[in-house]
Amino acid sequence: MFARPSHAAAWAGREDIAMTGQTILYTAGSDHIGELVLNRPAALNAYTSRMCSELVDALDAYQRDDRLRCLIITGAGRAFCAGGDVRGGDEEHDDYLRRQLGHAVQMREGMHRVITALHRMDKPVIAMINGHAVAGGLALALACDLRIAGADAKLGDTSGRFGLLPDEGGAWLFPRAMGLDRALKMSWLAQIYSAEEALTLGLVTEVVPQNKLHDRTRELAAAIAARAPIATRLVKSMMRHGLDSSLERALNDAAMAVMIANPTADVKEGVSAFAEKREPRFQGK
Repeated sequence: MFARPSHAAAWAGREDIAMTGQTILYTAGSDHIGELVLNRPAALNAYTSRMCSELVDALDAYQRDDRLRCLIITGAGRAFCAGGDVRGGDEEHDDYLRRQLGHAVQMREGMHRVITALHRMDKPVIAMINGHAVAGGLALALACDLRIAGADAKLGDTSGRFGLLPDEGGAWLFPRAMGLDRALKMSWLAQIYSAEEALTLGLVTEVVPQNKLHDRTRELAAAIAARAPIATRLVKSMMRHGLDSSLERALNDAAMAVMIANPTADVKEGVSAFAEKREPRFQGK
C-alpha cells in the first residue's frame, strides 16, 4: 500500500523513514515519534475508502514498530478531517455500493476499521487538531488518547445537516467525551464549537495558539516517548480496560501488569537514575 516518496517538501532533509500512500503521509522518526498526515487538503482531508485502507496499514506499521513510542495524527492544510467525503465517486466507493448491504460493508471495512484499530492500540496516539475536526473527523480525534487543538480549530458533528448519522463511532465516542445530553444536542443540531468551547465540553485535552500547535504537540510526544515504553503501554491498556471493568477486575489486571513491568530492565534503570540523580534512559527492555 505504501511506497517511499520520490519527493515531498514536508519531509525534505529528514533522515527518518518516510512512506506515502495516495491519501496519507507516514513518517517513522528516528526520535521514536511517528507522524501520520491525512493528505487530501483540497477536500479538507475528508476520508475515502482508500484513505481508510491506508490509515489501517499505517496504524499497523506503527503498532508493530518497537522503535516508535508515540504517534501524532494530523491533517495537511487547514483541516484535521472533515468526516467522510459525501461526494463519493471514487472507484472503491462505487465498488462497495454494488455489493449486498453495500453501505454497511463500506463502513465496516472502512472507518470502522480505523476507529477499532485506534481503540485496540496500546501505544500512545496524539491527535494534533490543526483545523476542522467534524463528524467522522471528530470521531477519529476522539479515538486518539490526547487531542491538542490549535486555537483556530473547529469541532462538532455536522452529519445531521445531510440527514446522516454519527456512524463512524461517534454515537459511542461522543457521549463518553461530553455526556449524553451534550452529545445529543451537538448531533441533533449539527453544532460546531470553537477550540475553547470544545475544551470546556471535554472534546479536547489542550488548546494552544495556532502557531505553537506543532511545537507543543511534538513536545508532548517527546515527553511521552522518553518514558519507559512497556510501562506506558501497560498504563494505557489498564485505563482503557478499566473504563468497562469492575474495580476488582481492574485491580486484578493491575496485578498481572505488575508481573510484566516490574522485572524489566527499564525499572532497574529508573531506580538507578533516581539514586544517581539523573534522567533515566529507557530502552523498552
